[in-house]
Amino acid sequence: MDASKEISNSVSNDVSNDISKDAAKKQLLLRLSPSLWQNLAAWAEDDFRSINGQIEYLLSEAVKQHKKERNKDSDKPEE
Repeated sequence: MDASKEISNSVSNDVSNDISKDAAKKQLLLRLSPSLWQNLAAWAEDDFRSINGQIEYLLSEAVKQHKKERNKDSDKPEE
């Protein structure tokens, strides 16, 4: 197989994998105030993300933090 076909197949496989990952994601309707939307849009632009990507990132970080805090609380000895 020549190099261009190999690269093309690799890119094609990467795109297919991304599409199948995205197909498994859940969709939801989210209503935001215009000011919150503007703040998220500016933040997303600063981080080189789409607004959707920024929201997903922030939610993922919040869940990680929540789990960490919950685990820390369960490690405390009872008084």
